[in-house]
Amino acid sequence: MARTKEFDPDAALQTALELFWQRGYEATSMADLVEGLGIARASIYATFGSKHELYLRALERYAEQTDPVLLAELSQPGPVLPAVRAMVRRFADESAGERRERGCFVTNTAVELAPHDPSAARRVGASLGHLEAVLTAALVRAEAQGELPAGREPRSLARMLMVLMQGMRVMGKTGEGATRVRDAAEQALVLLGPE
Repeated sequence: MARTKEFDPDAALQTALELFWQRGYEATSMADLVEGLGIARASIYATFGSKHELYLRALERYAEQTDPVLLAELSQPGPVLPAVRAMVRRFADESAGERRERGCFVTNTAVELAPHDPSAARRVGASLGHLEAVLTAALVRAEAQGELPAGREPRSLARMLMVLMQGMRVMGKTGEGATRVRDAAEQALVLLGPE
């Protein structure tokens, strides 16, 4: 008779996500995972595969948790630009505030692993593609509702905002970028037109 697992794989994955998000891939050892998850190394391997596979699953979980939030923020009926501005300012505040050290798990992966890890790069690309698509859809709606000034191209604006928001996450990790991040965000928002 097969033994049942003595732990909740879903809870273990969430704990792994938190560990990797706080420390990064390289700085999180298998010993850290064993201690943090409270399960044996063999159980980690049997359930999730390698440390790398566990990391990629944690990254997917992060996207599953954050992507719907971004979509919900920008899909509300009514004027769109206030929601876009609020999102950019939230990213700036998070990048300059207490959460800055942790940053964004996707951005952290882009910097740490994507340059030499094709699997991580694909997942980062998918997440950033989702952000770009959500922003583009919101700005297309804003254009249709007459909120954007003439001559603004929604997809290009979305790409600029996405790059800005990810850059703010990186700058925030330096600990010295709060004023730069907020100034950059406000300057970018000028391109959306007057409030």
